Amino acid sequence: MTTLERHLAQYRAFKDTADLPGATPQGRVELLFLAAYHLIDACAAKDGQHINKHQNVRRELERNPVILADRADRVWRAFNDLQGDYRAKFVYGGRWTEKDLAGAVRAFETVERLCLEALR
Repeated sequence: MTTLERHLAQYRAFKDTADLPGATPQGRVELLFLAAYHLIDACAAKDGQHINKHQNVRRELERNPVILADRADRVWRAFNDLQGDYRAKFVYGGRWTEKDLAGAVRAFETVERLCLEALR
C-alpha cells in the first residue's frame, strides 16, 4: 500500500467511525479532526510530500504550495478552526453547544471538499 493509499484509508476509517450512530459529539469531533489531517496528508503524499504531524500542516502547506495550490489557505483556515477551536472545546473542555458541533462538521466538510478536489 502506498503512502497515499494509507492516508486515504485512514481518512475513510476515521470519517466512517465518526458517522456511526451513537458516536458521542466529543468522539465525533476528534475523529473528524483525524480524518481531516489524513486527507490533507494524502494531498501531500500525492505530490511526494509528507506533513508528519498536525502541528506542521500550515508550515508544510506554505512551504510546498504544490500540495493544495490555491486551496491551501482555505484548507488551513478550516483545519485550524476544527483543531484549534472546536477540538479544544470538545476534547479538552466541556463547554460546547450543538452550534459548535455543526461548526466542527462544516469545518471538516470544507477540508474534505477542497482536498478531494485537489486529489482528482
